[in-house]
Amino acid sequence: MIAALGMYDRVEVQPSNDRLWALIRDGLRTAGLAAPDALTRGVGAFWPAWGAPDLVLSQTCGFPYRAKLHGKVALIGTPNFGVNGCAPGYYRSVFVAAKKDERRDVMQFDGASLAFNEDLSQSGWAAVQNFAQAHGLKLRPTLRTGGHQLSARAVAEGRAEIAAIDAISWEMIQRHDPFAAQLQEVGVTDQTPGLPYISALGANADLMFDVISDAITDLSAPDKYALCLRGLVRIDPSAYLAVPTPRTPYDHGMLAED
Repeated sequence: MIAALGMYDRVEVQPSNDRLWALIRDGLRTAGLAAPDALTRGVGAFWPAWGAPDLVLSQTCGFPYRAKLHGKVALIGTPNFGVNGCAPGYYRSVFVAAKKDERRDVMQFDGASLAFNEDLSQSGWAAVQNFAQAHGLKLRPTLRTGGHQLSARAVAEGRAEIAAIDAISWEMIQRHDPFAAQLQEVGVTDQTPGLPYISALGANADLMFDVISDAITDLSAPDKYALCLRGLVRIDPSAYLAVPTPRTPYDHGMLAED
């Protein structure tokens, strides 16, 4: 059995995620469902977990859900992180640039070099390109970093001019990473449905929704703060599927095939 909460599991908040999982695990067992003792971490917490037939619980991104996972996993619910300016369960990306950069608005970054975490990221790639297209802006994808924290660091170190960091990751970066002091916010993307909890196809999603909701309610205030976690909401799959899917970085001609 696999359970993973890898999307927001940086080392500083892992104890809080462990306590959240313990509450969920015990609630599932009380309800008569099997659950693993501990969370899976590392690379196994992502694609290997999302496609596993024995997946109990994981969190994915909206882009992978609509592009590859819809119809293959059970959608349980979406955590509400209380992102400013967004509906419950929705989130957005924050454009960041070096604080020493004299540009103060994302619209001044036309033609700028973009650091992004990965091709199938909603917040780091799709939201950026959809925003750029809607506003007649061109951002050059020049550095794939592998993570939001790495994208933000790349901008702070001058290896790219701009990056889009999802609002929850950005909040955690500001709390825990000293290099955040070298960055400024220069804009935000439109809101989209947040990162949903999923289970293997055929799971009792309604029961799991109730168990997870109760676990979040019972989680201590310090742990809720550490995880930026407010609650759990239901968002219809159609809301995820309606988000436009942009071209890949390769289509932009800026990145060579690996």
